[in-house]
Amino acid sequence: MKTGKEKRETGNVVRQAVMLAVLTFPVSRFPLLAQRPQPLEQQLQDNQRRLEDIRRERSQVEQELEQLRTQAHSLADELSNIERQKETTNRIVNELDRQIGGLSRQIDQITVDLILAQDALEEKRAVLERRLEDIYKRGPLYAYQVLLASESFGDLLSRYKYLYLVSRQDRLLANDMFKLRDRIARERQALLDARDALARRKAERTQELQRYQTLEREHQASLRETRRSSRAAAQRLSELERNERTLNDRIAALERARREAEARGAGVGAAAITTADIGRLDWPVPGRVIYQFGTAAGPNNTRLPWHGIGIGAPAGTPVRAVATGTVSLAGPLGTYLTSVLLDHGGGYYTFYGSLSDATVTRGERVIKGQLVGHVGGASSDEGPHLHFEIRGQGGIALDPVNWLMPQHR
Repeated sequence: MKTGKEKRETGNVVRQAVMLAVLTFPVSRFPLLAQRPQPLEQQLQDNQRRLEDIRRERSQVEQELEQLRTQAHSLADELSNIERQKETTNRIVNELDRQIGGLSRQIDQITVDLILAQDALEEKRAVLERRLEDIYKRGPLYAYQVLLASESFGDLLSRYKYLYLVSRQDRLLANDMFKLRDRIARERQALLDARDALARRKAERTQELQRYQTLEREHQASLRETRRSSRAAAQRLSELERNERTLNDRIAALERARREAEARGAGVGAAAITTADIGRLDWPVPGRVIYQFGTAAGPNNTRLPWHGIGIGAPAGTPVRAVATGTVSLAGPLGTYLTSVLLDHGGGYYTFYGSLSDATVTRGERVIKGQLVGHVGGASSDEGPHLHFEIRGQGGIALDPVNWLMPQHR
């Protein structure tokens, strides 16, 4: 018969084996951490491929311009070529905006994975330390003592099985720690790679904005020359383009004032919109997009450049500011009807067109979510809607879809 002490000893062995199995089971049977749907390296390659495709298209347009300049051509052809270069540069900037937003989300996910892996490693390390402490206290002959205390061959087999299970779980625990350490090293490297890629994309975005400003200057020079040499170009300008030019002039004046203030060292408040807001801005009005950012077909086989999006909504729906800013324009603007232009600082602007009214006045300071007007445009071809634009430094038009939060259907 077993003594009370021997029974307690056997019970302790069983409880320790079961406890260790429970502690190590989740790590040994399931993935350490949730896997991201696509490796970071593959995402970076896909992003780079998309940028190279757009840049290759722009390079072809640039080559066409060089060919035009080596032969007789009309200034209208050169103007059209520069417009195409501006459009492809716009696409590159908006693709970079999309990638910056994706990389920011990727960095957040990698950071979460790294924290989870570190927490799991600390937990396993604590368990291993307790096991080592128990092994040290019992001494090197503990296993033999347990086996020699058996009263029958069946009891011996049971004790051996328990000892084997404990040793096996110890090995699994050590292996899990090695896997976690390797995972943490990989996550740290992925985090560094994502941050480097984000910095490169932001630098590329700055370069593309500078390129766009250069193209805009060339476009204005070519446009002036076209107007002097022929009135044909003036006939091709639609009312929408004239209104767009008015808006561009207003933004250009604001940009000049901003740069002059920076040059004087005048105190400039923090910008209410930055690249950190990509994919995070609230919609100015709920509704579906009825026309997209970019060039679309117009009447008489013309091409109309949309520098914003149209958001369909019932007439009278409240329109709200997507960020804090100062009202630079509040009033009628041709085919844009009643319009509001907000200056958010740092070279960022938002434009709200096709309003039935404006509830703010020029020079007024508005906060995020404040009412600026109501949806109008019921008599337009598109029906009641809001025309919404986001402009970046230099007046470059940015695709609002990249900056607004995804709508859940």
